[in-house]
Amino acid sequence: MAGSTPARLKMILGENNIEKLTLPNGIPESLDDLLSTIKTTFGLKGNLRLQYMDRDFGNDFFNLSSTTELQDLGTIKVIHQQRNPPLISDTQSTSSLSLSFESDDSASLASNDTIILSSPESVSSRTQQWPADFAIPQFSYDTELQLEKGNTEYRVSQKMLTVSSRMLSDILKRVAEEIYRYKAYPEEAHFCAAAEALIKKHPCLKEPGSFNGSYGWKQRLKYKMGNYRTQLKLQGCPELCVNSLKSKATADALPAKKVKPKRSEANFYPSFPIGETLDSLEKVRLELLTEIGIRNNERVIADKMANTFAYRRHEVVNQEPSIQDFKDRWPALFTQKEASMELK
Repeated sequence: MAGSTPARLKMILGENNIEKLTLPNGIPESLDDLLSTIKTTFGLKGNLRLQYMDRDFGNDFFNLSSTTELQDLGTIKVIHQQRNPPLISDTQSTSSLSLSFESDDSASLASNDTIILSSPESVSSRTQQWPADFAIPQFSYDTELQLEKGNTEYRVSQKMLTVSSRMLSDILKRVAEEIYRYKAYPEEAHFCAAAEALIKKHPCLKEPGSFNGSYGWKQRLKYKMGNYRTQLKLQGCPELCVNSLKSKATADALPAKKVKPKRSEANFYPSFPIGETLDSLEKVRLELLTEIGIRNNERVIADKMANTFAYRRHEVVNQEPSIQDFKDRWPALFTQKEASMELK
């Protein structure tokens, strides 16, 4: 806790760089003061983010939002923030940037109800909505072995399993990955469903002090998902990077403002198809302007439109163009056949 009592912290500055930080006046009350002390002490520069080790959650690291989370002899990991890659190429042609960014009365295409569209697979593509019954994934072999033994004992004597830190970490990691298959930003009901499915499949994991036996698991999954999203964002995951403060307009540069996706959108901001780039997809878009004038060319148009689905989604989300501007760039989308495909 922040105060005047001297404190010591273990600092992880890099993969093989571990230092000790002594704070004679105790842990600072503000996060900015702590960051300033760390930068001065270790000569660090640039944008830094701090994570702290939480012993209650299997010694996993979580983003530090307040110094009240810290204790004497605690462990902090220092992460150097990297700038997100630009969403629009600096070398993109003038014609590809002929979008209207001004706020007017024309309708916007930034729909809140994006549907799943059949398109070439990318790493972040989702083909299913949240299931009626959430399926708990397979854990590592040693975890499954302990759970099998624990479930057997529970059926005989109602004895709960004592979960080790390693086992807890494995369970949370696998379940978080399964949740992400359906939702990047799950809501309260989704966490409840996942936690209840976990203790239903493995009753030895029930918590005797919880009113439903799964409340603690729900809270742990919330923290784990936040941590998991942070890891993916650092790897450049598009649907998460779009929500970073650096990717928002100055007026919207608040953590909780204009968070995307919203509601039940599945492929709101998918990655480009494997092997495709901004330039290659722009080339396909220009080809579509020619293909649209050729008779009996529906199959070719359909294939190219499916291939550029992610490119259109990036354009809609990033630029929020008016319908007229978007129609000029994607006339094929406004044909009867393609409009039907969008609503399929």
